[in-house]
Amino acid sequence: MSTSSRTATATRPRRISPRDPRLGAWQDFLTAHALLMGRLEEELDEAMGMSLGEYSTLVQLVQAPGRRKRMSDLADGAFLTRGGVTRLIDRLEQDGLVERDRCVSDGRGTEAVLTEAGVDRLRAASRIHLRGVDEYYLSRGSDQDQETVGRVMRDVAEGIRAAR
Repeated sequence: MSTSSRTATATRPRRISPRDPRLGAWQDFLTAHALLMGRLEEELDEAMGMSLGEYSTLVQLVQAPGRRKRMSDLADGAFLTRGGVTRLIDRLEQDGLVERDRCVSDGRGTEAVLTEAGVDRLRAASRIHLRGVDEYYLSRGSDQDQETVGRVMRDVAEGIRAAR
């Protein structure tokens, strides 16, 4: 999609009909997403007793500088409310996978900090999760298909962020 097409779409939404044939792709996306997330969640839970939200939070922490991140930033990345991320961090803390610490940059907020036990648990869970991602998603299309889907999803995310 050209920049001018994106700009026009962002400022003046097009009207579409419920019979628009492109909505079939939207329905396919919703169905595939629900099935994929359900299956990945099921496999992580069966093998590790871990939810996708817990896995996603551990991934965010391992990728963060110092393996620590503000609780509010974790909420945004884990698709949870602030209350939801607090409860999730409570569970991870009880399991010894994270610790809470005062925010190093300003001392006012709270950060979750990944422990070595959390790194080990994430490493084990990653084998299961990445196998599932490969089997149910990556193996279903060519590299070019994956690049196209990635480009479209980045464009969707960019458009939504810009509209905030």
